[in-house]
Amino acid sequence: MLLKVRFVASLFPFLLLVSTWGQKPPENIELNIDANANGTPFPHYWEQMFGSGRAILSLREGYRKDIRTVKQATGFTYVRFHAIFHDETGFFDVDANGKPVYNFSYLDQIYDGLLENGVKPFVELSFMPEKLAADPKMLHSFWYKQNISPPKDYAMWDAMIEAFTRHLVDRYGIDEVSQWYFEVWNEPNIDFWGGDPKLQTYLRFYDHTARGVKRVDSRLRVGGPATARVAWTPEFLAYCKKNNVPVDFLSTHIYGNDSSQDIFGTSEVIPQNRMVCRAVDKVHDQIKASAYPQMPLIMSEFNATYLTLPEVTDSVFMGPWLADTISQCDGLTEMMSYWSFSDIFEEQGVVNTPFYGGYGVMAEDNIPKPALNAFAMLHKLGETRLRSESDSALVTRRKDGTIVAVLWNYAPPSAAPLTGTPKNFVLKFTAAGLHAHITRLDANHGDVNQTFAAMGKPSNPSRAQIIALREAGKLPAAEDRVLKNGDLKIEIPSQGLVLVEVEK
Repeated sequence: MLLKVRFVASLFPFLLLVSTWGQKPPENIELNIDANANGTPFPHYWEQMFGSGRAILSLREGYRKDIRTVKQATGFTYVRFHAIFHDETGFFDVDANGKPVYNFSYLDQIYDGLLENGVKPFVELSFMPEKLAADPKMLHSFWYKQNISPPKDYAMWDAMIEAFTRHLVDRYGIDEVSQWYFEVWNEPNIDFWGGDPKLQTYLRFYDHTARGVKRVDSRLRVGGPATARVAWTPEFLAYCKKNNVPVDFLSTHIYGNDSSQDIFGTSEVIPQNRMVCRAVDKVHDQIKASAYPQMPLIMSEFNATYLTLPEVTDSVFMGPWLADTISQCDGLTEMMSYWSFSDIFEEQGVVNTPFYGGYGVMAEDNIPKPALNAFAMLHKLGETRLRSESDSALVTRRKDGTIVAVLWNYAPPSAAPLTGTPKNFVLKFTAAGLHAHITRLDANHGDVNQTFAAMGKPSNPSRAQIIALREAGKLPAAEDRVLKNGDLKIEIPSQGLVLVEVEK
């Protein structure tokens, strides 16, 4: 029996009488779940990779501590960061005769640190060393002032890429490095690339870079164009086909608050929980229509917002937003990289207070945000997806037969999520003798913000306060409940996320 969902608000007319004036009554959803139903494969594509701040930050112990925390919660495999070629890594120089000099000391420490903590690099080949830049003064506005210029000498750039790649293979072995990804630059369609015109100069740059990687070993994976706003897919793939340029994957970026004008050329208002997957679907279709219909699609950056908004990235809003996004994007992309795993992040300068709306799932000082708890809950979903007609439920089955569902009550970002309308779910199972483990994420469960507010939102928490915040940010223990007559009733407040694990 396939899962069926029907709305039963009409059975509860009295709710209209007791609800608060001007507030909608709770939505009631009934799910009939057949634990033995056929399903479809459900790879955990959303938790394979995370983004992070630039390369040099990975040398910090706090960064590595956050990696370990997120690794434990999600089991993620890859991390992506900018600026491995920034002058602060000390990699590139020239001698008195103008010949290249390479120093791998910091690079080795960076990649060693990732591997020792159980993650592999998703290598973004950026930005331009000053002494190789066509314009040494072409600096981005970010605090760390990366150079966004094309190279002044393509032969010197080609040699650098080949030397860099060969060193990685020599140090870590081709069996290891062939599991990595090499992505050419970051968002060349906006202000991260100074070539003019942008598309044509980037395509030339990609051509040189991809061939340089492949000259070291054809087994290495290289791709691009790593664009913002899901741009350039048809042009990029057509260029690679026409010129026989190596490409192993297509990467691009999307954020929930990108504009419909930039993504679709329309003036429509697309909700924040619909933008990402509509854009992913667009690129998915463009790939299918290209000369590379089987090309893997990697969304190497995504999040609900590209702005620093505490009511979004620091809040429980991220729970239902993530679940909703994961449900919609299933089957459209090989990997999606959440931007980012840590608030050890300095694009706008040194962070001077926790919970400023940073992109990370971890606040500074290894304090978990609600987003980390959402990822930890979603990590427990099974490997087979079962059909559900509700757009607020994702039902799966693990290999051992356990049914795992996430249920959510999505509402737009708000400073007061508990004022929204709750949802009532009834899960109905045909089997007997079942019990459930129920884990909640909402404003009263797994949300550090109330504790932080009670402290007066200190800009520089004391050591004792940091310990208290870490504890407050943890998910509460699961609630155990025996199902009566195979039914399970759950109320979810606005912006709440619930994980349900049901077994005999």
